[in-house]
Amino acid sequence: MTKEKIYRGFFYAAGLLILALGITLNTKTGLGVSPIISVAFCVSDIWNLNFGNITLALYTLFIVVEMLLHVSHHTGSLKALLLKDILQLPLSLVFTRFLNIFGALIPDLQTAYAGSFAGSFAGRLFFLIIAIILTGIGAAMSLNMRIIPNPGDGIVQALSDCFGKSVGFTKNCFDLLCISVTIILGLALSGHLVGIGVGTVLAVIGVGRSIAVFNHFTFDKMNALAGI
Repeated sequence: MTKEKIYRGFFYAAGLLILALGITLNTKTGLGVSPIISVAFCVSDIWNLNFGNITLALYTLFIVVEMLLHVSHHTGSLKALLLKDILQLPLSLVFTRFLNIFGALIPDLQTAYAGSFAGSFAGRLFFLIIAIILTGIGAAMSLNMRIIPNPGDGIVQALSDCFGKSVGFTKNCFDLLCISVTIILGLALSGHLVGIGVGTVLAVIGVGRSIAVFNHFTFDKMNALAGI
């Protein structure tokens, strides 16, 4: 194995770990989660189910939709596209196990640290900003290595290719869809919003900015080390 491949694998794995940490910390602030995981968080919170397992189920649905889109609208090698889709399944299994591990290690800030800075609104907002930065860094590192996309990114790319729209526009539309579904589920099943809050808005804005800033300072250097 060449040095470049080692760097590439390291950056990819580290990116996924940082992404899982950022997503989990986001959920622990109690200020609203990022749109892409809001549906899974809402369902797991209302029915007291394992967040990692529900996220795995949601990612599996994303992968199935990706495969259907690729079968009906593929422009390149269908076999290569479907293989990349299928490989997202073991990736999702591993990634959601890390969600569970971090979820067990990080307590809910508002309840565990009530009466302290970490449990206050200002403290939780501080940790939310850290979570958003970590999410952006993790997403950038894993995506830049161009190995296997996270299903949340994979479905956006597949929809973008299918409808001929930019990835950025498609991402915004998909985020709005996830938020809408989460709002409907929360109101219908519990009578109030679950997982939607100021953190959701900040995640929509902040994750993209974090990716852009991180790539501005590291993109060329990381890609050179990874041989990309």
